[in-house]
Amino acid sequence: MKLTACLERALGDVFLLIGKECPFLLRDLLASEELAQVFGLSVMNVLRVFVGSPCGLNLRNVLWHGFAAPHEVPPMYCSTMVVLTAGMGQLLKSYLQQNKLTWAPRPLIALPDLEDGAVFPEVTREVLSVLEEVMKKSTFVLGTMLPYWEVALIRFKSHRFADCAILLLTQLETGLRHLFATINKCPQRLLTAESTALYTTFDEILAKHLNDGEINQLPLFLGEPAMEFLWDFLNHQQGPRVRDRLSHGEINLPEFPKGVTDQLLTFSTVLLLRFVEEELASVFKEKAAIQSLVHLAEGYSAHFHPMSLLRKQVLSCEKSIRAWPLLPLPREAEEARLECSSEINACNSLIIKITHELYHHVPENHGVFTDLDNRPIEKWPRLLRELCGIRVPTLFCPRAVLEVLTVLQNIVRCCTHVSHQVVASWVRRHQQWAEKTLRSRQRQNFVRMSWSIKLLSPVLLLILLLIALELVNIPEVHGKKTDEYQQYLKFLKSILQYTENLEAHTSPEKNKWIETIRLTHTALLRMWTFSEKKQMLIHLAKKCTSTAVL
Repeated sequence: MKLTACLERALGDVFLLIGKECPFLLRDLLASEELAQVFGLSVMNVLRVFVGSPCGLNLRNVLWHGFAAPHEVPPMYCSTMVVLTAGMGQLLKSYLQQNKLTWAPRPLIALPDLEDGAVFPEVTREVLSVLEEVMKKSTFVLGTMLPYWEVALIRFKSHRFADCAILLLTQLETGLRHLFATINKCPQRLLTAESTALYTTFDEILAKHLNDGEINQLPLFLGEPAMEFLWDFLNHQQGPRVRDRLSHGEINLPEFPKGVTDQLLTFSTVLLLRFVEEELASVFKEKAAIQSLVHLAEGYSAHFHPMSLLRKQVLSCEKSIRAWPLLPLPREAEEARLECSSEINACNSLIIKITHELYHHVPENHGVFTDLDNRPIEKWPRLLRELCGIRVPTLFCPRAVLEVLTVLQNIVRCCTHVSHQVVASWVRRHQQWAEKTLRSRQRQNFVRMSWSIKLLSPVLLLILLLIALELVNIPEVHGKKTDEYQQYLKFLKSILQYTENLEAHTSPEKNKWIETIRLTHTALLRMWTFSEKKQMLIHLAKKCTSTAVL
């Protein structure tokens, strides 16, 4: 399996010597004219027979999708692939010399440790001991595939974490495919990788619907936590996507993080326990370590879904903005800030009105403001943390929800960048002010900056509050008609445009602080107007119970 993955990656590098965009599918890559030009058509035809076509041996897919038992792959196939790969290396060397080209392979990915994404603790000897026993008793593990599980544990103990992960992933797919076919009553989907039929892989196993449109019963059987884990590690674009990256040879295998393998091993242990006799399962679950793992697995929630990542963005941005009031102000600038223009006063009035409206939609037990006129910023972090802690279903999000999440992520990204720019500019200008090295025009601009910075802080926090509330009510996107949805999306994109403009005007190159006040006034007016139309997601929510705290 490692050979086919590394070979695919290398062939992609060879393709890029001549071509511009490497084909995603291996079969398309092997059929390309570019590779035939380097290695010759006959060599590529042989390679296609071994790994690139369902009409041939199809070794890559048969192995990586967990179809083949250990005794079903003759050693001569492996020997042939090794010799063929070595021969192709010689052909490539000759081609490079003849055409005076330099071999420049794409850098491999060093998969980072999971950090916040690690739910399960480090695997202990006790857990390994339980898994060694459970895998022999669990009906999830097919008898012919047991050697793979045994070797996976050997590789883990030998610190060969990539090898262990590869074997676990293929066997998880094998077991889940068997379960998928049983629960959905479609035993024909158990067939191996045939050339005449679509075979079942993780894509179908973890989908919401079957190919005939019927509901896939496997997610209902496994439960949302288990499905969220599988989606996190296999599918979400911002997640580790370990199976894709390993099978396509994108990962630096010697540097494969132990933390990822720990998560896969622990998840496998808990999953296999569900398929042993109840009496035996109870014995294992009496162990404190196993009991803890089962509890963690049952409470698992998505870490790499766009919604989860957006929550982290919101809290990170809020933390950055929270540092603003601590910025030291020169006496002259402080005096200038108190001379608020009519536009700043209008902005402050709109902030109070919009905040008041939003607080009517804070879920029960999360209302922490009692004096809206003073906008107590010190209480906003608590509210945002509570709102971002409310669990919202993320499995099988429809396209409309994902589209909204993408816009919201971009808004928060811009807000975060604005915050960083403001802090950096303020620290630099304040030092120059104290050292009296600013020219007259720069001093005036610094004073303008002091005017706008007091306004920008609550405005950005207000946007974060709006996003946090909309996140809580994101399922309500379903309740919008097409035209209403388009109007809502247009509104969000207008906020995005505002934050993008803000990002540009607060950059060190521009420093247009008066313009930021005008932009802010326009954006707040737009927010208030749209709020009055009652077309936000918070307005579609069925229950609003926080008005008592106001």
